[in-house]
Amino acid sequence: MIGAAGYIAPRHMKAIKETGNNLVAALDKSDSVGVIDSYFPDTEFFVEYERFDRHIDLLKREGTRVDYISIASPNYLHDSHIRFALRQGAHAICEKPLVLNPHNIDALKVVQEETGKKIHNILQLRLHPSIIGLKEQVALEITKDPNKVFDVDLTYVTSRGNWYYASWKGDDSKSGGIATNIGVHFYDMLGWVFGDIKKNEIHVKQPDANAGYLEFEHARVRWFLSINSDHLPPEVKASSQTTYRSIMVDGMELEFSGGFNDLHTVSYQQILSGNGFSLDEARKSIEIVSEIRNKGITNRPSDMHPYLNKVLL
Repeated sequence: MIGAAGYIAPRHMKAIKETGNNLVAALDKSDSVGVIDSYFPDTEFFVEYERFDRHIDLLKREGTRVDYISIASPNYLHDSHIRFALRQGAHAICEKPLVLNPHNIDALKVVQEETGKKIHNILQLRLHPSIIGLKEQVALEITKDPNKVFDVDLTYVTSRGNWYYASWKGDDSKSGGIATNIGVHFYDMLGWVFGDIKKNEIHVKQPDANAGYLEFEHARVRWFLSINSDHLPPEVKASSQTTYRSIMVDGMELEFSGGFNDLHTVSYQQILSGNGFSLDEARKSIEIVSEIRNKGITNRPSDMHPYLNKVLL
């Protein structure tokens, strides 16, 4: 595993354990990785990439095959670490976002073909029971009316403290910005459910919040993403919760607040059975976030998320 000290790393460790596999080596420049003891206390750990590289190479030469390398490193390093995995003769399992730009996907396809190894992206919302149910319902409605277009409001507020801005996550060149770092799996889910992207407007682009409008083949989506706790609904604040997720589809709330903790294990099960999500499946969401990052603000937008009037304007 590359990136063993991060927030999401324990979910990968849990998934490796629960699928009956072994974590033979881990790398992170931070040594705050005591969580490994809860899963694999015998794992070899490295804080220097060069020593980790040498160890993986030695394992291969001694006949201990590393089948998969899990990547939970900072976003801007994913591309390099995926290449490392494949060139070591291992398949790659990579956290979202797979890469920051669409052209990175094209280059990785070449490495995948050269090595014969596969790249799998963690797109866990596609495995959430509520999202699967939504996709089935949408498909049924479209069968009845091929021109059906749903109205969707996506709201996601996940509170972060000042540390966020001092870390790599606060650097857009490393994280990709708010939309990429906390929103990419939502955009993937929307494209998976509602079809190809037709329009992409950006209404707000601030360090703590992004908002805009997406039009898919079968959905008009107003979206709002924030890491500012002041943007939480009053009732959520009153209950001392720090995260708020909401997806409204044609005025009906989609309940998907629970069921997230086991989705990495399900993801690993799917990958190990040959059903992981490929480079091509990751492309649509990467194209969306890349455009959000590089596109200007739309002046006088008409399809604004209702939160904008409350918290930003």
